Amino acid sequence: MPKTKAKPALGWFYTLLSSLLFGLNAATSKVVVQAHISPELVVIFRSGSSALLAGLVLLIVNRRGFKVARNQIPKLILFGIGGIALMQWSYTNAVTLLPVGISLLFEYTAAIITPVVMWIIYKRRPSTNLWWGAGLALSGLVVVSQIWNSDLNPLGVFFGFMAALCVVFYFVMGDYVQRDRDSLSTLFYAMLISCIFWLIVRHPSMASLPDLTGQLDLTGHLAGLKVPTWLVLVWFCVMGSFLPMLMGFAALKNLSPTYVGIGSISEVVWAFVFGWLWLGEAISGIQVIGAVLVVAGIVLAQSGSAKKQEY
Repeated sequence: MPKTKAKPALGWFYTLLSSLLFGLNAATSKVVVQAHISPELVVIFRSGSSALLAGLVLLIVNRRGFKVARNQIPKLILFGIGGIALMQWSYTNAVTLLPVGISLLFEYTAAIITPVVMWIIYKRRPSTNLWWGAGLALSGLVVVSQIWNSDLNPLGVFFGFMAALCVVFYFVMGDYVQRDRDSLSTLFYAMLISCIFWLIVRHPSMASLPDLTGQLDLTGHLAGLKVPTWLVLVWFCVMGSFLPMLMGFAALKNLSPTYVGIGSISEVVWAFVFGWLWLGEAISGIQVIGAVLVVAGIVLAQSGSAKKQEY
């Protein structure tokens, strides 16, 4: 299948909206983890539900999307394990062991690593604006996260950097896989492979599954408000996984992985915003300045985006 004509503006829209939902998902993840659901089960829930939803949509709009050529199988397996299963797992562990903003700071060092990888693979030097934008955005992340005030868990730092490498793999491999597949079928197989991988590795027992009929306290500013566990998980899986992942895949169809990586940094800002609005986590004046730097970096990187994608 030939790659469709890229629409950079649409790619940026998908990237930023996906980041907003993932930022909200960071707060949701905190509530889910506090319910004593293991990182492996979190990945199984997210991957399995996303695969189910993508499969149902495929049945309706594009049944041919289920077809897989023999040469596509290894790429999909690698992408599903390295780009989805291990990425979500390492991210969930990092968030559990570190403050959300700090863990995302480590994860999004991928914004600097991705252009280097793309440069090595495609032999094309990224634009100057992209480098300045990446540097400005990451500087903003340092300010937002106030890393100098944190007592960091070494294992959490390890998982944070592991997540960063998996994000790079996700961006680069996601672009490569979709050169002969559509976004929806790619999402279906990647999530299905991720779910199967952790079902094999984790072997979850019935006793380890959460009580879906129980109640979860939303904590923070919503403390005392309790909702059914199943409802939180449905929201977590649909709005925190399926939709933002689908938009992320669609973004890679219209925008270079390098720019998708830069735009995705805004997830950190949204995570802090929702952490403040929902969880009651205070944002200082200097963190607001850092958030402005992140947005400025994204805008600067976008200004270097040409009609011809940097592959």
